[in-house]
Amino acid sequence: MAGDRGHTPASPSVARLTSSSIAPPERRRRRRSQAKPPALAETRYDALTLPVFRAYQAARILTVFALQIQGVAVGWQVYSLTGNAMDLGWVGLAQFLPTLVFWPLIGMAVDRFDRRDLLVACWIAIGFATLGLAAFDYSGSHAMPALLACNFAIGLARAFSSPASQSILPELVPGEYYPNALTWSSTVFQLGAIGGPALGGAIFAVLGAAWKVHLVASACAVAGAVAILRVPRPGPATTAGNRGAVFDGLKFVVSRPEMLAALSIDLVAVLFGGVVALLPIYAHDRLGGGPDTLGWLRAAPAAGAAVCAVWMSRFPVTRRAGAKMLSAVVLFGVATIAFAVSTNLGLSLVALFVAGAADEVSVVIRQCIVQMQTPNEMRGRVSTVNWLFVSVSNELGQFESGLAAAWLGLVPAAIAGGVVAVITAGIAAAAVPKLRNFDRLS
Repeated sequence: MAGDRGHTPASPSVARLTSSSIAPPERRRRRRSQAKPPALAETRYDALTLPVFRAYQAARILTVFALQIQGVAVGWQVYSLTGNAMDLGWVGLAQFLPTLVFWPLIGMAVDRFDRRDLLVACWIAIGFATLGLAAFDYSGSHAMPALLACNFAIGLARAFSSPASQSILPELVPGEYYPNALTWSSTVFQLGAIGGPALGGAIFAVLGAAWKVHLVASACAVAGAVAILRVPRPGPATTAGNRGAVFDGLKFVVSRPEMLAALSIDLVAVLFGGVVALLPIYAHDRLGGGPDTLGWLRAAPAAGAAVCAVWMSRFPVTRRAGAKMLSAVVLFGVATIAFAVSTNLGLSLVALFVAGAADEVSVVIRQCIVQMQTPNEMRGRVSTVNWLFVSVSNELGQFESGLAAAWLGLVPAAIAGGVVAVITAGIAAAAVPKLRNFDRLS
């Protein structure tokens, strides 16, 4: 029987395999090059195939590291110095004020000057302001005005760099790649937001001094400024003929109900539902941990957002974008309430992970709605309006969190924030049908 099997005629599939295996190498290569990959693979990594996009993200992640590491250090530094939740709020207010005061000028600058050069200048400024925080801690000073001045300088640099960073991305990738580029850009940010707090907490725990952590953060910011020089200069987005007025960005946003609603929902939800400013208190008083615990708590939302961003690159939002954004805001509020009542580190990390993932869905959809509907010559001014909303929700949200915790108590303040986020999504769904029914992102 063995001999009989050796002479059995080959089946058609075996015959095809045999003829393929003995085909000349050139012929096999030609067949592979002509084969079409699955449709999903054609869009999943589009942005990552562009060298300029990769260079930009490599520079950007260094700056994200800098800000996240600095955030861990200054949060623990301030709370250890004063033990007052309100002082954490003052830090957030100091970083928010530059955006509030200068936002019309910021938008014009982002449209009139080369956006890459603005990023270089801003990231170097962040590095030097962080050196000021290191010097403050090293000197042993307890003068809060000096610490707040350094945070004001960081806030001023971020007020210019964040709209520039949002506006330059559509200039680096083709329009059809933008949703994919935004998803990967958000993934890079979240990876930095994961590693930064964890690294900051670990350095603090090992070396035991905030100034040493600030030195690492400063070096990362300057390294990011040097790295972005590999990105070509796109040049100013406006000319003498299309510059427009200072408040054109605000008028543009107000004229589009779905855009205004998307920005407003994020503002209210994070303004009242964000708990970042309270994490040093939760780490120390509620969970009985130290700087390393704070690092893990700050990293958990970023971890959730990063996982969600990778998932969205695999399964992008293509339909019912508005409804999915509103659902994500509800989930963010519920996860915030779960974190507020938790006294277990594991449960707290899971709740923050879910909140970060939900927020990522909202951020990507909102950014697509804003950037894809905005002409390039207005992106600086529109992105500055977007950043104003984000700053109100984040930096001013830290002030609100500190104030609420001082008045209501730690846990009631966090619970109230989650409830507000859920209610806000419900009101928006009922009041702005254009956002609720918003379908395609591209």
